[in-house]
This record gives sequence, C-alpha cells and structure tokens, in this order.
Amino acid sequence: MKFMKIGSKPDSIKTDGNNVRYVENELASDITINVDGSRFCLHKFPLLSKSACLQKLLSSTDKNNADEVDISGIPGGPTAFETCAKFCYGMTVTLSAYNVVATRCAAEYLGMHETAEKGNLIYKIDVFLNSSLFRSWKDSIIVLQTTKTFSPLSEDLKLVSLCIDAIASKACVNVSHVEWSYTYNRKKLAEENNGADQVRAREVPHDWWVEDLCELEIEFYKRVIMNIKSKGVLGGEVIGEALKAYGYRRLSGFNKGVMEQGDLVKHKTVIETLVWLLPSEKDSVSCGFLLKLLKAVTMLNSGETVKEQLVRRIGQQLEQASVAELLIKSHQENETSLYDVDLVKKIVVEFMARDQNSEIEVEDDEEGFEVQEVKKFPGILSEASKLMVVKLIDGYLTEIAKDPNLPASKFIDLAESVSSISRPAHDGLYRAIDMYLKEHAGITKGEKKRMCKLMDCRKLSVEACMHAVQNDRLPLRVVVQVLFFEQVRASASSGSSTPDLPKGIRELRSCGTYGSSRSVPTVMEDEWDAVATEEEMRALKSEIAALKLQEESGRKSTDRAAVTAISRVKSLIMSRKMFGKKLQGKGGGGEKNNGGGGSDSSESLGSVTEEAAKTATPSRNLTRKVSVS
Repeated sequence: MKFMKIGSKPDSIKTDGNNVRYVENELASDITINVDGSRFCLHKFPLLSKSACLQKLLSSTDKNNADEVDISGIPGGPTAFETCAKFCYGMTVTLSAYNVVATRCAAEYLGMHETAEKGNLIYKIDVFLNSSLFRSWKDSIIVLQTTKTFSPLSEDLKLVSLCIDAIASKACVNVSHVEWSYTYNRKKLAEENNGADQVRAREVPHDWWVEDLCELEIEFYKRVIMNIKSKGVLGGEVIGEALKAYGYRRLSGFNKGVMEQGDLVKHKTVIETLVWLLPSEKDSVSCGFLLKLLKAVTMLNSGETVKEQLVRRIGQQLEQASVAELLIKSHQENETSLYDVDLVKKIVVEFMARDQNSEIEVEDDEEGFEVQEVKKFPGILSEASKLMVVKLIDGYLTEIAKDPNLPASKFIDLAESVSSISRPAHDGLYRAIDMYLKEHAGITKGEKKRMCKLMDCRKLSVEACMHAVQNDRLPLRVVVQVLFFEQVRASASSGSSTPDLPKGIRELRSCGTYGSSRSVPTVMEDEWDAVATEEEMRALKSEIAALKLQEESGRKSTDRAAVTAISRVKSLIMSRKMFGKKLQGKGGGGEKNNGGGGSDSSESLGSVTEEAAKTATPSRNLTRKVSVS
C-alpha cells in the first residue's frame, strides 16, 4: 500500500481526555472550534492562511466578539478536521488509501484551494491520487470503497468516477503487462524440478481481476463492469466469470441453489443487477449459473421482466443443463406442486422456438416507400442438441413424477412440448410414466390413456418391454401392444428382414377394432384401457416367459408360442367381457348392453399397420432364459 507524508514538524496536538484537543506550545489558543462534540483549542493565524471557510467563519466571529465557531457538518468529523489542522500547522500528516477521501472531502469543506494559498492541501491530495493511488490496483479499490461514506460530495468531486475508470482500465490491460499483486484463489500446480517440488510459474490468467472486485458493493460493482464492457477489450466469457464469482461471494448459499436468510432486499438487488449485466454473447455464462439465477429470482419474487430474460437465455443453451439444475421449487401462492413445472415448460418452448423458421422484416425501399419483406431461414438446432434436451426432459419428468401433488395435465403438457423430437428410444419416457402411475394411484382413465399415448411401444428396449408386460399399473391395451411389438422384433431378429407375422398376431390387430367385418369378436374400449387383473397378469407373465424360452428353438417354435400367448390374452379379455354382460343382465332387467356394438370412432389397439410392423427396428436376439416372478 502506498502512502504520502506531508509536513515536517512533529505532532504537537494533545488531548486532555475530555474530548478537548489543543496545540502544545507557548502561545495561548485564541479560537475554539467545535466538531461533533470535540473541541479544538487552536490559533487563528495558521488556519486563516490556508482555509477560506475558516477565514469567513472567523471574520464573522470577530464582528460578534466571539472566539468559538461550530463546523459539525464537516465530512470525516473530528479525525478529518484534525488532519487538516495539522497540515495548517505544518505538522507531519500521513495520507493513505484509507483516509485520503475523508481528508479530501474535509479540505473541500474548509476551502483549502490554491486561491487561499499555493501548494495547498487539495492540490497535494490530487497529486497523490493521480500519481500514486490511481496507479495501484488494490489501492484504487480501497479508495473506491471509502467514497461511499462521503456521497454525494465524493461524486461531485469526481473521486468515484476517477476510481472506477482507473480500476476498469487496469482490468483491461494486456495480461502480459500485469506486474502488480492481485487475489487469485486457484490451486497452483506443482511440478517436480531437480528432485524438489516447485510452483510452476504461470502466465497471468485473463480473469485475474474478478476476485478483487468481489469486495465492492453492488452499486460500485455494476458501474465498474459497465465501464469494462464499454471499453470492448474483454470477451463475454471473462465478464461472465466475473459475475459468477461475485454471485458466489456475495450471496450465501447461492452456489447450492438456495438463498439463506439475510437482507432479502439487498439480495434481490444483487440478483437483478447480475442478470442486467449478463453479456449478450451466447455461452458467455454457463447454463447452470443461469439456472441458479432463475432459482434465486423465483425465491425473491423478482419482476417478470428479469424472469423472462433468464428464461430466454436458458432456452438458448438448454442442452447444457442437468436434471438437478432444472428442479426449481415453486414459490407461487396457492400452488401445491413441489416444483415449478410451468417455468420449465416456458424454457422448453423457448428452446423449441429456435428450431422454427426465423423471420426478418426489411422496410423502406430505394425510393423511400415503406415495404415489408419476410425472409425465412431453417432452424438452427442440431440433432445432437435435440436429443440431449429430450433426454433431459425425460429425466426431469421422472423426478417430478414423485411429487404426489403434481397434476397429470402438467406432466403430460411438458412431455408433449418435446413430442416433435424423435427419440431413438422411449425407455426414459416409460420410466417417467411408470413413476407417475406408481405415485398417483388415483389418476383417471382418461389421464392414464393420454399419458400412455406419449409412449411408442416400438421404441422400448428388451429390458423395458420385459418390465412393461409385467407392470400391473399399465392399461391392458399398452401391455398387449408391448407384447405385439416385442414379437415383431423377435421375429425380425430370427433372420428374416421382413418377417411373416404369425396368424395369432395378425388377428390381434382386429381384436380391438370397432365395426370390424371379421368374425373375431370385438373388445370394449374400457376393457383395453382397464388395468389388467391379477389373473391376467399371471397369465401374461407365464405366456411371455414361455415365448422367450422358445426363441432358442428357432422361428417355428417362436411363432407357435406367440400364437398361444395371443390366444390366451384374447380369451382372458373375452372372459372379462362376458362376465360383465352377465352382471349387467342380472341387474339391468333386460337392458341391452351397449358395449358390444360400440362406436367405430375409437382408437383400436392395432393402430400400427402390418407394413409398420414389418419395418419395426429389430433388436438383438435374446439367447438367455428370462425368469419372471
């Protein structure tokens, strides 16, 4: 730290312990100056020669025949006035980054300009600031911190703006010219040199200055960052790193995605300022940091403008996020859900909008007439980004499905928001749906049907299929669909590129069709959407196990096992239907059952054509026995 000494005489100002200070010499004091409860017994002549303010005050006291004045409004109080008084007496005064602002403001109040005397205190302080302190990195930061106490006078004297410009200029200096000390808490790499561990000399990092600026209050920090950005020297990534470091330093718990108790108003100001300072360049800050900001914004109930800005930025790089980072707890009133699913959906919609055609409007032609031209460009999302996001959302759906208060509509709406992205596999979506059905036993048939429609049984892995056919939470329609497509895959994996499906499987396509001209009995829609009974699940498990164990025997035996399994399923369904009819006949007094005729507008089980079934993606052939419990 740099300092400057002014004057050569020894300090002879003493105190008697009762807030009374005096100059110890042979001459008696002829003026008393009161400063905030402290009394200074001094001499008029040294003060008159350097202070225009005291000249005016003392001249007025002479007219009133008084020898006491009050200057309690002086900046810096008794300490700063004593420094100025010592300078008037020629005593040694030491100035540093800690007291220079207070002394400068006090000297301004006392009018210690060059008009009163050449080489006055204000002139000497300005020289010290410009030639020494503003050239020192850490001293400039200290000086800026001390200016807050003396605002607005420090602003009027340009001390704040000078400090900010000095700090910003230092931060923008080429790293090869950084020769001063700075704070950089990174682990230094040690390497072995001639048998001894040595700290490797490294080049100065581009973000060498970010940790020192974390000491500034948010008002000063904002102005320094704005000044740095205006110079256009540093890239957005360095600015983003600075904002991240400041957030972690100034907000307790921010790194963990929580806000600890404290000055919430102050925290809100910090968060909103950091969002406002975000660089415009994409990827200048990580998606994780943006999501932490969004969590803080929701916890502090910041304005919608700040939230929308973060949603837009996160949507531009959503593929970088993780499931844990997306779990934003809901802080809305009258909201029973644990997580803010609507907010995540807005982010997904913003991400998907990037894949839509862009439009640019051009107005004013060469002759000055207003015209409008619309140009369209293809989407900018890569397939890799889409697949990363859809996998992210599948994982997010699995986590929020554990919330017992999550409405099925929110779950389905979020899943549908990425339905346009073709998943290579639907295991993640199946896992999420199964988790939701497990935690929400009271879900309606309509909601369950709509939810299961999100899943494509053709894209389930062998392991997922084996789990699905034994899953008593799924509607019977889905269980049989899984069985159908798994047999298609088993047939394809046996060596035939376009397998000839067994007769039982072909007949299955008509089993759920309303108004069919075939002789196969129809199945009520409610029977397909109903959850399989315990008896039906036991039968399915045994038949699937038999089907899998027959695969090793070749194609013919597999087909025979498939026919047996499908016939068993049809028999169970028809048994349930006939039993329901008998109950209706006994209790309905001869009323006709509407279930058998039905409407031919409902969706059938066999919505997939034989051509689609033949082109289903083959999986690896199972050569191991499967035990079904």
